[in-house]
Amino acid sequence: MMPLPSVDSPQAPFDAAIVLGAMVRPDGSPSPALARRVAHGVGLARAGRVGHLVMSGGPVAHAVPEAHVMRDLALAAGIEAGRVVVEDRSRNTIGNALHCRPLAAERGWRRLLVVTDACHMARSLYIFHRLGLKVRPAPAWPGGVPGAEWYAAWLREALALPWTMIRVERLKLRKEA
Repeated sequence: MMPLPSVDSPQAPFDAAIVLGAMVRPDGSPSPALARRVAHGVGLARAGRVGHLVMSGGPVAHAVPEAHVMRDLALAAGIEAGRVVVEDRSRNTIGNALHCRPLAAERGWRRLLVVTDACHMARSLYIFHRLGLKVRPAPAWPGGVPGAEWYAAWLREALALPWTMIRVERLKLRKEA
C-alpha cells in the first residue's frame, strides 16, 4: 500500500479535509476554536491541498448544527459551495468518524485529512483510525501566544483519552459481535 502524502507534500492534493466542529456560542456565532478550524481548512482548500471540505458537527450546545455555521464561514471565505460537504448529525468526535466514513466511501475519497485543534489531534486520530478511516493530521494552532484556555484544553484532552479509548473499543467489540 502506498503511503499517503504529508499535508505539505508537493504530490497530488488530498481528496478532502474533514473539519471537526467545536462550540457554537448562544448567539449562533462560532467559538474561537470553530473559527480557527474552519480557517485552517479554508487555507488548505485555497492552497489546492484539498479538493473538498467536510464540515462535521451536529447541534450540540446550540440548536444550529456546528457544520452549518462552519459551511457558512467557508462560503463567506470564498470556497465554492460544491466543494463543501456537510455532516450535521455527529455530537462528538466518535460521531464525526462514524458519520464521515460513509460520506468518504460514497465519494471514493481515500486521501483524507482531519482538521482540528492541535491539542485534540491525538485523540481524533486514534478514533478515526480505530473506526476505519485513514486520515492524516492537519492541526490548527492558535495565533499569538497561547493563553490559559489553550493549556486547559491540552489537560482536558489528556484526561479524556483513556475514557475515549474505552468507548471506542467497546463500540468495536459490539460491532464485531
